[in-house]
Amino acid sequence: MNTLEKVQKSIRLVAVAALTLGMVSCSDDDNNTPVNEEEVITTVTVRLTGGGQVVTLTSRDLDGDGPNAPVVTASGNLTPNTTYTGTVSFLNEAETPAEDKTAEIQAEGLEHQVFFQPTSGLGTFTYTDSDSSGRPIGLSFNYVSGNAGTGNLTVTLRHMPNKAAAGVAAGDITNAGGSTDVQVQYPITIN
Repeated sequence: MNTLEKVQKSIRLVAVAALTLGMVSCSDDDNNTPVNEEEVITTVTVRLTGGGQVVTLTSRDLDGDGPNAPVVTASGNLTPNTTYTGTVSFLNEAETPAEDKTAEIQAEGLEHQVFFQPTSGLGTFTYTDSDSSGRPIGLSFNYVSGNAGTGNLTVTLRHMPNKAAAGVAAGDITNAGGSTDVQVQYPITIN
């Protein structure tokens, strides 16, 4: 192989390498898939209607993870062994005007589920709404109160739960996975 052929071969190798490098470096590595971030929620309101009364439970945490504890209120006590129809709503009051996140959660029902965890003996919850796959969302529900007593009701909104996991459709948060958008606890009195 003469010197001219060696130079031509080297030039071809360099050209192929440069072309390959140029093609690889020009690929689009950006992930342009929009990320559906977790909701910013400052206020959670549970409204229970039954037994001739309406009881409203509200948790308002305007500073989010800041130093101030949420302000939690209950408009009254519940009646023992009574069926209530219920709704839960979510607001972002860090925005002006306040942003109602409830419709967004409903629209993204496949990606959200509300879980209700009462202290043992305080009653049972049954979902009355569902997403497009027939699995619960939890924005509306029935609640049957237990016997007279006191305790807590924990309400949790999960983002991207595994709704097909064991017990999740029945309201058991144990196998739900996902991430918590908001979790609040209300003191409950039944008398």
